[in-house]
Amino acid sequence: MYLIETRDLNKVYGSKQILKNINLRIETGDAYALIGRSGAGKTTLLRILDLLEEPTSGEVWINGSRLTHKGTSALEARRKMAFVLQKPMVFNSSVYNNVAVGLRWRRENKHTIRNQVERILEMMELIDFKDRNARTLSGGEAQRVALARAMVIQPQVLLLDEPTANLDPLSTSRIETSISRIIDEFDTTVIMATHDMTQGQLLANKIAMIIDGEIVQEGSPRDIFYSPSDKAVARFVGIENVLDGVVITNTQGIAIIHTSDNQIEAVTDYPVGSTVSVCIRPEDITISKTRSSSSARNCFSGSIRRISELGPLARVELDCGFDIVSLITKSSAQELEIEKGMIIYASFKATALHVIGDSHVVETVQEESTRKKA
Repeated sequence: MYLIETRDLNKVYGSKQILKNINLRIETGDAYALIGRSGAGKTTLLRILDLLEEPTSGEVWINGSRLTHKGTSALEARRKMAFVLQKPMVFNSSVYNNVAVGLRWRRENKHTIRNQVERILEMMELIDFKDRNARTLSGGEAQRVALARAMVIQPQVLLLDEPTANLDPLSTSRIETSISRIIDEFDTTVIMATHDMTQGQLLANKIAMIIDGEIVQEGSPRDIFYSPSDKAVARFVGIENVLDGVVITNTQGIAIIHTSDNQIEAVTDYPVGSTVSVCIRPEDITISKTRSSSSARNCFSGSIRRISELGPLARVELDCGFDIVSLITKSSAQELEIEKGMIIYASFKATALHVIGDSHVVETVQEESTRKKA
């Protein structure tokens, strides 16, 4: 039995469909990230899960019971949830009183309130702020107050809507650390909406990619980031190198894919004639001044178009007859003494590639695999 389940959930505003056939299955203890661009429908989905909005059609189930958005069952379900908004709301009072408000509404005794509030303030590194007026805090500090207020009631489910939006890198890091502690130290199930793919990969054990109101892929962070289901997901998770081509040979799962005026070797089950896209992560591409003698089955010469520094890394754009980007350490770039216009070699292994086919090809491959197993 799932803690939270949605069945064929749809939401329509006027003539616009915001959510399309959403089917979620979230287990107790999951750290579940809903990842997508702004306007993808993530916030609407969170509001429906928190019973703040009704779906146009479909069902929400919690602990095996179907819920309506009215009545006693809805109230009981909402008391077990806490929702932290993108823009934190704080009262014109001390940090202590802001965090304690939920316990006071529940008529807890003063001793319990003091113990639980001070414990959560310590955890969120806010104990030194407890007497400060919450409205004098920075955005990141106010967001940690909102998290503390949500967690002090020990909710069964914590919903987070873009918890680090518009925060500076240091504040973002502190919020992410706080969320990580919540995941590690509480039995709370966390459902987080974010457009930040790195944040989802860092904090979640399960991810749903939402594009235009529809879940296009669901799985572990590794599933999403290394085996995207289509080109849109691949682009979103940062795979800059997506090359279209056709499988021209395939021998026991080792395929030659014709793309532009080149041929790429990849490990895939797609049959000859399949129209596919080859995904190559920039960090899986090595560059050298001479043709590589390594086990990499793909090696192409190309000229450097541009070199950009990204902290400790260097982003190298190449023209190899097709555009390709490599991500290497800055020290490696300095050792190679690479510069714009230089001719170098880019290498990558056949096993490092992820091959995506269109839907009818996927079905054909799956059917063929089923026949072989039978």
